[in-house]
Amino acid sequence: MAEAAVVLLSSKSKQLNKLLLLPVVVLLFLVNHSLSEIIFEERFEAGWQSRWVKSDWKKSEGKAGSFKHTAGKWSGDPDDKGIQTSSDAKHFAISAKIPEFSNKNRTLVLQYSIKFEQDIECGGGYIKLLSGIVNQKKFGGDTPYSLMFGPDLCGTQTKKLHVILSYQGQNYPIKKDLQCETDKLTHFYTFILRPDASYSILIDGRERDSGSMYADWDILPPRKIRAVNAKKPADWDDREYIEDPNDVKPEGYDSIPREIPDPKAKQPDNWDEQENGIWRPPKVPNPAYRGPWKRKKIKNPNYKGKWRIPWIDNPEFEDDPDLYVLKPIKYVGIEVWQVKSGSVYDNVLICDDPAYAKNVVEEVFANREAEKEAFEEAEKVRKAQEEEEARRAREEGERRKRERGYDRRYRDRDRYRRRDRRDYMDDYHDEL
Repeated sequence: MAEAAVVLLSSKSKQLNKLLLLPVVVLLFLVNHSLSEIIFEERFEAGWQSRWVKSDWKKSEGKAGSFKHTAGKWSGDPDDKGIQTSSDAKHFAISAKIPEFSNKNRTLVLQYSIKFEQDIECGGGYIKLLSGIVNQKKFGGDTPYSLMFGPDLCGTQTKKLHVILSYQGQNYPIKKDLQCETDKLTHFYTFILRPDASYSILIDGRERDSGSMYADWDILPPRKIRAVNAKKPADWDDREYIEDPNDVKPEGYDSIPREIPDPKAKQPDNWDEQENGIWRPPKVPNPAYRGPWKRKKIKNPNYKGKWRIPWIDNPEFEDDPDLYVLKPIKYVGIEVWQVKSGSVYDNVLICDDPAYAKNVVEEVFANREAEKEAFEEAEKVRKAQEEEEARRAREEGERRKRERGYDRRYRDRDRYRRRDRRDYMDDYHDEL
């Protein structure tokens, strides 16, 4: 009974501790999220036009495209609208002013979604963060930016995911060959840059790549370089195996012949020694012969591994602890050129909390299956239309072919009639 009472008291004590810890956990959660900041978030709901300025760049040349407010041809939620490029072979430029912020000593998260409804052929689907003073009505391809991030497609070969950072007025593309999505569904692209200059790239909330600005951009000289003048030390033993010095050649080894008479051979019955000489059996390989004797190999106790040119500190490297810091961000912009339009931008987010960005992806993707079903239904309609158009084209071609055949028969008959009349007139003139 005493033991049971002790167990009961222990169980109640654990439950009490859990109840006491719960408010602490909740408080920590609230504090953490209260410290995070959403700098800019755009779902393109009512009033979005007041926040975005359409640029007049390329307008005078007749090359400026326009955006329309739509959820697209297929959507998981028809009321969840974005802005869609809507003119073929045009330049598109639009931007929004945001509260100025710096990513110094804080994590930067840039995220947005894009849906390529069109067979884009060639064009971009990226987004830009801009610093300094920007004339939004003149925002275009030559406007300096601090960060460019997102997909760029061209033909079947190019499906690149750009990550271009600006440092001291010069643009540096990431050295990795990153690939973007190419289907016609909505995809989220997320770029996370941290104060230690590490980064992560996520597609649809899943990490696609990660690394460091020091290694993956040619912004600063490398920390380490190979010592090109280094030479392998004279006493460096890179032989993994050596001959066993204690191995001894067996006695009589060298007397073993390479070939021996074939023990299965027999002298032919009609062999004539007077005519053919003494019969000798043919030679065959000796199974006991092992070739020239060699000492067996053993592990080299002095093996140091394969010698490689060592890395040394780069005398030209000078660290910049603010390498990750962008110029204060003031605008977010979309500036792309597309052969075929139809890309839907949505869910633009700039914040310092990767967890919040992930929540946005999960919220939108709650309707992911509905979007897939809408796309599949649209594909069925499209294929049916194409088949109907192909059928009509075949029928039209057959009709024209029949008409050409009918006309040809009549032309041939008229030609024969004209020829017959000419022959008749020739006979008439001959008689005259």
